[in-house]
Amino acid sequence: MSPRRSYDQYCSAARALDLVGDRWTLLIVRELLAGPRRYTDLHADLPGVSTDVLASRLKDMERDGLTTRRRLPPPGAAFVYELTLRGRELLPVLLALGEWGRAELGERRPTDALRAHWFALPLLRELEGAGLVEVRLEEGDFHLYLGAEDGPVYGDGRAPDEPDARLVMDAGTCTALAQGESSLLEAVRDGRVEVTGDGAVAKALREA
Repeated sequence: MSPRRSYDQYCSAARALDLVGDRWTLLIVRELLAGPRRYTDLHADLPGVSTDVLASRLKDMERDGLTTRRRLPPPGAAFVYELTLRGRELLPVLLALGEWGRAELGERRPTDALRAHWFALPLLRELEGAGLVEVRLEEGDFHLYLGAEDGPVYGDGRAPDEPDARLVMDAGTCTALAQGESSLLEAVRDGRVEVTGDGAVAKALREA
């Protein structure tokens, strides 16, 4: 394995970028916040990355203590990658980076790939409390684990159990939230987001 490149600067920002500054690394973290993922699943949800680059980044991240690799028990018997505690600590970094990048979204370009669960991070910034939240979009469904201290932060598809809140919105509303043109509470008040469920999260959104 090749040695890690370094900026060789005695600065915490430079040290952090030594680990996560390479292209694709933080987007791999974004995908692994959904929990253990197989290599093929990561490659499918990171359109544009080559197999060589993805394999190289995963090796680097494992060496640097951001991820681990383990084999699933039978009948799965496949290797999965997952974040370590150190890797999970990048969640607030990604949330802050996403908020800073809102102004760069603009109109979706014809070449822009999109996965429904990429809206998980913008919505995590908007939601408070703890619980399971299901989100239904035109692009697909995903769910969020609010207040999760370990385990997945979000997941693809419908919630595995009855959610504390279910949010239904169209693409325009979701894009407005991601771009920072509207808050979730504003969209709920305006009737652009349908909120159902009996949990504390749903009640807080309806009563705000």
